[in-house]
Amino acid sequence: MGALDGLKILDLTSMVSGPVAAMMLADQGARVIKVEPTSGEQMRHIGSKHNDITAAFFSCNRGKESIALDLKSDAGKDILLKLAKDADVFIQNFRPGAIDRMGFGEALLRSANERLIYVSISGFGDQGPYADKRVYDPIVQALSGATDIQADRVTGKPNMFRIILADKVTALTAAQAISSALYAREKSGRGQHIQLSMLDTMLSFFWPEGMGGLTYAEREFDPKQAGGAMDLIYETQDRHITAGVISDKEWLGMCRALGREDWIEDERFATASARFKNVSERKQLTAAEICKWSSAEILQRFENEGVPCAPLLDRTELLDHEQINANGSISRIDYPGFGEVRQARPAAQFSDTPSSIAGPGPKLGQHGVSVLTELGFDVEEIEALIRNKTLRVE
Repeated sequence: MGALDGLKILDLTSMVSGPVAAMMLADQGARVIKVEPTSGEQMRHIGSKHNDITAAFFSCNRGKESIALDLKSDAGKDILLKLAKDADVFIQNFRPGAIDRMGFGEALLRSANERLIYVSISGFGDQGPYADKRVYDPIVQALSGATDIQADRVTGKPNMFRIILADKVTALTAAQAISSALYAREKSGRGQHIQLSMLDTMLSFFWPEGMGGLTYAEREFDPKQAGGAMDLIYETQDRHITAGVISDKEWLGMCRALGREDWIEDERFATASARFKNVSERKQLTAAEICKWSSAEILQRFENEGVPCAPLLDRTELLDHEQINANGSISRIDYPGFGEVRQARPAAQFSDTPSSIAGPGPKLGQHGVSVLTELGFDVEEIEALIRNKTLRVE
């Protein structure tokens, strides 16, 4: 059994931030019921489909049950309220105020279930000029400094991370916060409301080193001045690699591996502080030496000298990399209708309550009948809900 076995979570979220948070809890043993509109949530319709499910939807919603309800109807509202009465967690990521207008605000649900952990995920929070704006990941990247952090070091042109970063960092933060709230409930017996925004989450995520120049108000400087420490990408004769040094021992190893022992006593690089100050020059000189070698040769020399290094893998190479395979990092599971499905295994490995992928991404409304039967609805009632389009069953 997983660590969260026995917990019931209602997931009303769409796209990535909420669904991935709930998916992580499902991996850890929680029962997650995904409540969708009868048209299906938006992620179902983005990308090509296999067995009627897109790859992105599968990965964000694996292991969940799906019930498709018309929550504008009185019957649909009644079903959701019944589901919430014994739920442990309720997660929604509508724009601020929308869930209250739908009739499922925190105060109402708590009146029926005082132990409920109620989670509200938004783009910008519920106050301020951006509160009501529509939001997607690039908008949050733009406002959080992400594009400045990723800016081209030579031209200064802003760039974005080419992944849905803000949503997924928010999902990780939400899952951690839910676990903490559940622990607090064990001590107090009371639920609570968790509110988090994608913008706040990204600022928190970037701050430790990305915003270092802003930390001490009396010593403020442009954080870009410290930005040269990253982008450690080097070209060899046959492919790109990375290698990075911080400590004196690692620097000595790099000098020896490159046959440039003359750098060891060079005052520009003799200390960590000097190497940081002269980082651009150091990287240029290092790059000029690394490009003389094949990747296999220089990586082995770095390994022999204890220099942190690795080849830059493309995404298809991940499947066959020896370290990834040694860890069992990628699960390969055969599901009827899908064939072999590859997923990153749950990253946190528990010794006594193991995480696991509970099942595939659900088809729209796949579990509607079983969920309603469990609530006490009989066959005739369920058929009537299907006829009047309150419930959709695939």
